[in-house]
Amino acid sequence: MRYISGIIKQNGRKILNNYPITSPQFVALQWLLEEGDLTIGELSNKISLAFSTTTDLVDRMEKNDLVERIRSTTDRRVVRIHVLEKGKTIIHEVIEKRQEYLEEVMEEFSVEQRETLHELLNFLHEQMKIVNENQQQR
Repeated sequence: MRYISGIIKQNGRKILNNYPITSPQFVALQWLLEEGDLTIGELSNKISLAFSTTTDLVDRMEKNDLVERIRSTTDRRVVRIHVLEKGKTIIHEVIEKRQEYLEEVMEEFSVEQRETLHELLNFLHEQMKIVNENQQQR
């Protein structure tokens, strides 16, 4: 798993070299696209970075027109981070290139092998979530 993860991460970094975005910014944008607009604190928890580091990250992303800060209409103290079109485009393009890479890697897999791998990875993911939930409840 460690070797596979390392190779995928290495390939992902190569893809990101063609874009004006860092790996942490990519992770932050993915969370924002998946979860919707988040506060700095919420985003900070999702990406496991300090609040101040996340603020700097968002500042740089805002400067590059990837995100914008939006003040809540109901509570002006609440500011949410919103992904702009440029940020969405980059995420979609990078994910597409990652998928193309995995397709190339799996060219020699049979349909049955692909289905089995898919099932096993889903099962692994579900078990990881269960274990994490149980650990948080302790």
